[in-house]
Amino acid sequence: MDSILLQLASYLRGIWRYRWWMLTIAWIISLIGWIIVARMPDQYQAYARVYVNTDSVLRPLLKGIAVQSQNQQRKIRLMTKTLLSRPNLEKVMRMTDLDLHAKNDAEKEEIVDKLADGIHLKGTSRENLYSITYQNKDPKLAKLVVKSLLTIFMESSLGEERKEEDQARQFLEQQVEDYERRLAEAEDNRKLFKQRNLGFMAGESGGYYDRLRKAQEKVASAELDLKITKEKLASVQEQLAGEAPSLSVDEPEFVESTQTEYDARIESLQQRLDELLVQYTEKHPDVAAIRQTLAGLKKKQQAARRKAAKVQQIRESTGSGSMFGQMRLEEANLKAAIAAKTALLNEYKKRVKSLEAAVDRVLKVEAEAAQLNRDYEMLKRNRSVLQARLEAMRLSRKAQSRGDTVRFRVIDPPRVPPEPSGPNRLLLSSMVLGAGFAVGLAVAFLMSQLRPTFDERRTLGEVTDLPVLGSVDMVWTSEQIKKRRFGNLGYALGVLALLLCFGAVMLMHYKDIRVLDNLSSMIGVN
Repeated sequence: MDSILLQLASYLRGIWRYRWWMLTIAWIISLIGWIIVARMPDQYQAYARVYVNTDSVLRPLLKGIAVQSQNQQRKIRLMTKTLLSRPNLEKVMRMTDLDLHAKNDAEKEEIVDKLADGIHLKGTSRENLYSITYQNKDPKLAKLVVKSLLTIFMESSLGEERKEEDQARQFLEQQVEDYERRLAEAEDNRKLFKQRNLGFMAGESGGYYDRLRKAQEKVASAELDLKITKEKLASVQEQLAGEAPSLSVDEPEFVESTQTEYDARIESLQQRLDELLVQYTEKHPDVAAIRQTLAGLKKKQQAARRKAAKVQQIRESTGSGSMFGQMRLEEANLKAAIAAKTALLNEYKKRVKSLEAAVDRVLKVEAEAAQLNRDYEMLKRNRSVLQARLEAMRLSRKAQSRGDTVRFRVIDPPRVPPEPSGPNRLLLSSMVLGAGFAVGLAVAFLMSQLRPTFDERRTLGEVTDLPVLGSVDMVWTSEQIKKRRFGNLGYALGVLALLLCFGAVMLMHYKDIRVLDNLSSMIGVN
């Protein structure tokens, strides 16, 4: 601690030796700085305040129906941040005719940069109260700049909002039209696909696997029924064996006029076939299926006709009242039933084979149909969503035409106080005096370090690393003491004079006494 104090005392003594340097530099800097501050032109600050109201009566009423901005505060903050953009500043330059003072693009860029440095926008996001200020030596120009910027702030925000809404509405309309066109194309594709693959698609009877399962069940049922009928026929034939009378009855010829239960169905299917042949070819799945069904029914029809003719023959030959006749009639009926059921079983088996052979085609058709249905449903759902949003956008636009969602109210119109707002000559003059003393002190310290002296035996011993045996004090004569006192007095008077000058400068600035301006005008008159 003692060494630090000794070092500090050494620095102070070194500065004191060059105190006149410090005072001279302080005088020079102060006088030059005070003259510069006095010659600085007055600055007038224009300002305006505007309140941005984002509350609307329609907003809570249209919640969930019309399109509304999710965050009005965010939009206002974005508008304030982009207010001082370069395009807006260039617009302010043209509105205030500042561009007339520029001879080339470089000077225009300089004017825009000065506007960007001089304009200040402050506000609170909670209250939405914003103030615009601009400082210039011309009060009329400062007021005009603030007025122009306020106009841009109020107009650009509404214009941008309308522009964004128009762009969104046009986009939605284009998308809705595009989805309607694609939806119509998807409907046509589904219709053509159904026409090409009518026999391989799922209908009211179910899909491919349901039809195959039902056909297999019919085959199993027909086989069981045929087996039961054959067992009944074997039983009847056992009863007829032995005592059966020798009756040779030839099978009667095919009787075309015999009516059966299959006639009406065959006639209906034949009419359906004629209708399909008008629209499709022989290779169409429906035509082929109906032909297969007609072939099976015709076989059943022929079997039924044979059965009826045989029954008639037996009745004529044996009589229906005898036991043998009844058994022969039962045998004929069973044989006819076996023939019909065999034909029906063969038909079912053919259907099963046909379905099993078409498994690859059916699976491909079902996959394509599922994809077409998914695409169609997706387009339909998206079209509905876009249509709903478009209607919400239109409703929002109508609501905004009745009342703006963002309203501006000018609290303080652009104005310029009669008193200049700057520069702060009192503060600047004080800073000039402080800078003069600081520079002088730094120069004095630097001089003391460039030309050092030893004021303490301890310091000398530490530097030379030699023992110091003693010291001899300076003996001052009376003449030297008197000269020294006058020098200290002169230094004190110099410092006091500098402080008095500083006080006079502060008083002139406080009273707004323009001494330099008066002198300049007097010199100009003379």
